[in-house]
Amino acid sequence: MSNLKPEEVTSIIKKELDNFRTQLKTESVGTVIQVGDAIARIYGLDDVMVGEIVEFPNGVAGMAVNLEEDSVGVIIFGRDNADRTIREGDTVKRTGKVVEVPVGEALKGRVVNALGVPIDGKGPIVTDKYRPIEFRAPDVISRQPINAPLQTGIKAVDSMIPIGRGQRELIIGDRQTGKTAIAIDAIINQKGKDVYCVYVGIGQKISSVVAVVETLKKHGAMEYTTVVSASSRSTASSQFLAPFAGCAMGEDFMFAGKDVLVVYDDLSKHAQAYRQLALLLRRPPGREAYPGDIFYLHSRLLERSAKLSDKLGAGSLTALPIIETQGGDITSYIPTNVISITDGQIYLETDLFFSGVRPAINVGLSVSRVGGKAQAKAMRKVSGKIRLDLAQYRELVTFLQFGSELDKATQDQINRGERVVEVLKQGQYEPLSLSKQVMILYAVTNGFLDELPVVSFRKFLNGFLSFMDASYPGVGNGIETTGDMSQDAIEVLRKAIVEFKESANRK
Repeated sequence: MSNLKPEEVTSIIKKELDNFRTQLKTESVGTVIQVGDAIARIYGLDDVMVGEIVEFPNGVAGMAVNLEEDSVGVIIFGRDNADRTIREGDTVKRTGKVVEVPVGEALKGRVVNALGVPIDGKGPIVTDKYRPIEFRAPDVISRQPINAPLQTGIKAVDSMIPIGRGQRELIIGDRQTGKTAIAIDAIINQKGKDVYCVYVGIGQKISSVVAVVETLKKHGAMEYTTVVSASSRSTASSQFLAPFAGCAMGEDFMFAGKDVLVVYDDLSKHAQAYRQLALLLRRPPGREAYPGDIFYLHSRLLERSAKLSDKLGAGSLTALPIIETQGGDITSYIPTNVISITDGQIYLETDLFFSGVRPAINVGLSVSRVGGKAQAKAMRKVSGKIRLDLAQYRELVTFLQFGSELDKATQDQINRGERVVEVLKQGQYEPLSLSKQVMILYAVTNGFLDELPVVSFRKFLNGFLSFMDASYPGVGNGIETTGDMSQDAIEVLRKAIVEFKESANRK
């Protein structure tokens, strides 16, 4: 047996020590001290960030929202009863990540929840692109003035309350007055216009979300639309996150130089979900028990809508937030907050809706603070008189209640007003192209329809548009191509209207 020399043993030990590498893994952990109603309070996690994802046992995740001196308030994600799997004393870990959602082309045609997880049964979303749901709004230098229209296909909106690409236009009114219908019409009208759409349903019945998806499929609009659903049976945390997730999905396309339309339906329920979370987190309540930062909640969401500068690709994100009022009161807390953030509002009135004027837009209280600058020239030429005609008509109708005698000029104004009201009526899910709107509005504002009985308007206008497509297609094509209507086109249009009226009278 050979004897080992001490120096040999020493060299072997030194070699092993040189090759030894420690693998230390540090984790920041905390302990659950209270849980319930999708809210958990954690002791520890002193170095956690606001908005960071934390991990509970059983794979349940949450987001840190309240950083207090001796605890952290966390909202819990997942199923309705996800908080029931969490026990007092459970260990909670930091992840170092903020809440992100998948973005990109893979989301087109999909229905997802507030975390971007598909709920349409079509399998996983295959994408390697993710984006944080909270993101800083573009600054002043990154933006440019709104200069292009976003056509909704609704005559009353495109003529009097036009919306520009990058604008935030509020849709406000009582329940069941057609708010969602206007937003869905706007999405349907983007077909073939290379505008990506996101519909965010917050606190809606599941049946309502299903109806929206089916309507979009029926009209071929799901091909370019993503539906984000946080239904009424979802947790308050899901309803709180949903609009931010939808905005992040749209922002990815905006920063890629594309145009995006996002519908938030509706922010009243979003505010209520946030109020619920804030009260459970023991934040001090303010007016109507809403927390003090309720204004900031909606402003940081809606300020992300923008028309980017040419240097950044000139993409745009247009927002159509929806607010539900109670008894037509637009002066209550949440409506006034959102009105002050947005660039105008479309106010829908219950009385108009039930009197058969649909869309039930109150022209006096509706306004667009931007869209006129982005309105197509052809539309600007024909829509100038409409608001005035309607305003005069509404004023004269109130005098009629006193039974006063009317002179011919007043009677003519009333007749014109009745015809404008009738022309602006439009069926649901029947958006019209720019050229068709312009031709109809030109006919009514220039007195060509003054002798026509109001009851036969719909039939006459449908026949007139078919006649123009068949006999004078150049007029419509010219308007669609240039966005303007030349003097020659106006002369052809006048001639065509007279010609169609004569042929209609002969029949």
